[in-house]
Amino acid sequence: MSQHIPLAERLRPQVLADLVGQEHLSGENSVLQKAITQGKIPSMILWGPPGVGKTTLANIIAKASNSTYYQLSAISSGVKELREVIEEAKEQSSAILFIDEIHRFNKGQQDALLGAVEKGIITLIGATTENPSFEVNSALLSRCQVFVLKALDKKDLDKLVQQAIHKDDLFKNHTIDIKETEALFQLSGGDGRKLLNLLELSVEALIGTSKANESLVLTNDWVMQVAQTNIALYDKNGEQHYDIISAFIKSMRGSDPNGAVYWLSRMITGGEDVKFIARRMLIFASEDIGNANPNALLLANNCFDAVNKIGYPESRIILSQCAIYLASSAKSNAAYEAISKGLSLVQKTGNLPVPLHLRNAPTKLMKDMDYGKDYQYSHLGENNFLEQEYLPDEIKGTTLFQPQKNAREEELKKFLHERWKGKYGY
Repeated sequence: MSQHIPLAERLRPQVLADLVGQEHLSGENSVLQKAITQGKIPSMILWGPPGVGKTTLANIIAKASNSTYYQLSAISSGVKELREVIEEAKEQSSAILFIDEIHRFNKGQQDALLGAVEKGIITLIGATTENPSFEVNSALLSRCQVFVLKALDKKDLDKLVQQAIHKDDLFKNHTIDIKETEALFQLSGGDGRKLLNLLELSVEALIGTSKANESLVLTNDWVMQVAQTNIALYDKNGEQHYDIISAFIKSMRGSDPNGAVYWLSRMITGGEDVKFIARRMLIFASEDIGNANPNALLLANNCFDAVNKIGYPESRIILSQCAIYLASSAKSNAAYEAISKGLSLVQKTGNLPVPLHLRNAPTKLMKDMDYGKDYQYSHLGENNFLEQEYLPDEIKGTTLFQPQKNAREEELKKFLHERWKGKYGY
């Protein structure tokens, strides 16, 4: 009996032009297309959410380059397996090594890769769902181009469904009427592989309950019914990864430690990476709490360091402590709003010149050009303050930071009012 090949595998694109939803990479004039055409494949990191085509893209590149292709998973492979591949690659004229979930490789494993990449023994293609700036060591990252794969939108998901209905050899033997797609799209969460797995399960279930030559009508209710009975089959992790982290963050933002601990427990039970959870809390401490409670950032940073040292299972206690503290803390997104306004202002106004009195004047020529002239050294003033202008003339008086109504930021507002009076509206 022949092994069943999943729909997602049967429909896996073989050429770059067939890759759905990544036109910025697959287009004729794209950097990647030119590299493949010229036969000059660089080492690269493919960064994007699950099910958007990272593995598919690696396969396409390898096939187009006619290189010997090796594939490892960072979850199941160690330094031993890595070194075996590198030794074998030395005997090849050119070799591509694809490493799935490269962010799970530790420093030792990444260091073992570095030498092989530097010497040109292998061309590395790493795939990750995490920001490579955080998870790939800087030496290795500097030798790789980073290509960002986008999450699939509704149009992309619909295209995958239509391809399955009209192109798959098994599906073509049936008349399939897709009445509704909302459940398919919602449950797949933008993951193309998940979408096709769920579609296959739903259609196969319809075939099993329908008469011969009967039209197969796919509805939201039917998809939901199938999903509830087969969740482990279409969702390999058994978890809605991005939905759960969203619920976790929103529980802390809403000051509900009970909700935060529940969703934290879901992530721990699902085997979520401790660094992923701790990093999200570190971001949250600044984005959603900020100066309403500056200690939150310190605690979150200590939490990140601690769980990296300890790991599971004990790190669950540290994660819980931090999540409860963040959820129970006063909240402010004033710092987040301030930098957002600042970046928007820079985009609108461009590179405005630095006022002369604020410029550095290390040379006589610069002093002769009035660099630093009339600058007032704040510490010479009462309360270490002297009023002067710190913004370019074109935007002077612009308020970017707006303290919010919490005890600590009310103190900041009082301090700023005493210094600047009515200038910034404090």
